[in-house]
Amino acid sequence: MATARLTLRVDLGEDRAIGPGKVRLLEAIRDTGSITQAGIALGMSYRRAWLLVDDMNNCFHEPVIAAQAGGRHGGGAALTPFGKRLIDQYSAIEAEAHAATAARFGALEAACKAPPEPTPATKPRAAPL
Repeated sequence: MATARLTLRVDLGEDRAIGPGKVRLLEAIRDTGSITQAGIALGMSYRRAWLLVDDMNNCFHEPVIAAQAGGRHGGGAALTPFGKRLIDQYSAIEAEAHAATAARFGALEAACKAPPEPTPATKPRAAPL
């Protein structure tokens, strides 16, 4: 049986949105204190992480991240108070959306076909000894 899940993206106008990927990046920056380390933790390049941060900083009236330039002691990044509120607000919206839709997921899951069995061409091969 399929497992239904809700993925929430909030569109904020043309070419502007906040969703689970950007929120995970903000959480990783909060946890690591570094855009580089957050990107590594999420499997993305520094450039991709920086572009997402830059996009968010330019999307809102207030920045979400305050970056410190590198140097002898290294740089770093920290969530701004607004960045912390953005995570909290998104998480609250997501929780409310999940609660509002949970009752309907069972019917959707029951209506789904079982996933197809892997064919010999798609089965993973055993590693040679």
